[in-house]
Amino acid sequence: MTPAARVQTAIEILDRIALGVPAEKALTTWGRRARFAGSGDRAAVRDHVFDVLRRWRSTAALGGGDSGRARMLGLLRMQEAAPEALFSGDRHAPAPLTEAEQVAGQTPEGAAALDLPDWLAERFRASLGARAGAVAEALRHRADVFLRVNLLRGDLTAALAALSGEGITAEPHDLSPTALRVTEGARRIARSQAYLSGLVELQDAASQAVVDALPLTPGARVLDFCAGGGGKTLALAARLGGSPVEAHDADPARMKDLPGRADRAGAAVRLRAAPAGSYDLVLCDVPCSGSGAWRRAPEGKWRLTPDALQAVCREQAAILETCAGLVAPGGHLAYATCSVLQEENAARIAAFTADHPAWTAITERQFLPQDGGDGFYVAVLTRR
Repeated sequence: MTPAARVQTAIEILDRIALGVPAEKALTTWGRRARFAGSGDRAAVRDHVFDVLRRWRSTAALGGGDSGRARMLGLLRMQEAAPEALFSGDRHAPAPLTEAEQVAGQTPEGAAALDLPDWLAERFRASLGARAGAVAEALRHRADVFLRVNLLRGDLTAALAALSGEGITAEPHDLSPTALRVTEGARRIARSQAYLSGLVELQDAASQAVVDALPLTPGARVLDFCAGGGGKTLALAARLGGSPVEAHDADPARMKDLPGRADRAGAAVRLRAAPAGSYDLVLCDVPCSGSGAWRRAPEGKWRLTPDALQAVCREQAAILETCAGLVAPGGHLAYATCSVLQEENAARIAAFTADHPAWTAITERQFLPQDGGDGFYVAVLTRR
């Protein structure tokens, strides 16, 4: 595919997304039909689509319209590319720019410049104060690729050497002693021996730091209550040095790959349909807005509504209630989100401890994209 053909393909996919088709589905549908497209073409089209999704409002402003064509025009202007060279009308290329398109567009302002819906821009300011603009700006850019060194299979030095031998360059990151930031060769990771042997796992650095913040002792009985794909479950197992971690999720299908991942990692993981008894540590990494990870899943900030946010906050409160009943005397309850919004984080813990005076938060930490990873929040509670 030519660069112009990649732009035209992105335009068509963006128009489908604007009609409500999820981005991954739109990309997958195109990929199945585009047998002619090589891996480089697919990566380039995907990058175009996600660059626009991260900057949905600002690209529309600069391009002078809400269509996929206008947004791709806006993105090219933002990147200081020459749109006329790509909007050429050649075979598979976008039609030439009209006179109106050549003069259309304006500099985005306010919430459009932050690439947030108006109501979310207000929540960002209320939650983050003077940091709101910097967080919103960070979410307009691609996230780094991070790996977690699996200490059950090796150490940092062994992982760096193994990755280097396969053309993948990485460097340690301050957020976690097991975190590596990939600086070159990220697309090789999934086929690398370091990954296939379980020496490294794909996991954001702040997500690793959340697990680092949890109080763990050898032999502790630990439950990951909202395990999902199991990234934190495996990190917990690695910290415990092989002691089993129990994993539960309201949708067991989310955990379908976890047994295989655990075998590869050399981790002891037990799936639990209905956790019972009491645990020394219960981690509830609850469903949330995902606002801290919108660099990776930018659709979230355009799909989220005030009603949906209220609904997820109610779900978080219910999960806290359930998990509190599973903590053993002297044990700990850990609450985590990948959100930067106050009502999902510190305000949620404040509401819980106000309703349950026997519980107190002994540690709280908010990670922001400026720290290097995604936006995460973690609080550790215990009964007084």
